[in-house]
Amino acid sequence: MPDPLILTPTAAKRVAAIAQRQSKPAILRLSVEGGGCSGFQYKFDLSDDADADDSVSETDGVKLVVDPVSLDLVAGSTVDFVESLGGAAFRVENPQAAAGCGCGSSFGI
Repeated sequence: MPDPLILTPTAAKRVAAIAQRQSKPAILRLSVEGGGCSGFQYKFDLSDDADADDSVSETDGVKLVVDPVSLDLVAGSTVDFVESLGGAAFRVENPQAAAGCGCGSSFGI
């Protein structure tokens, strides 16, 4: 069983606000795609439901869902929402990432 994913309360609050504005369920889907400046990149979407084979974690009523293929690359990660002078974004703290980029949206293993 892979290490669980963690959705911080700050990220959960942001997902809930976005979902409410879009009249969607508070379900954040994290997936990994090839590309980005370090080999892989994170992709975030609101989802209508979790698939049967998804890994699901929940914080403050908000679900974080990840497909099995992506889970192998992000197991043990923490998803947070950060605001700074450079903007606001969801960030993944991935213990498996051996390399990353300045934007924080791509990584290498």
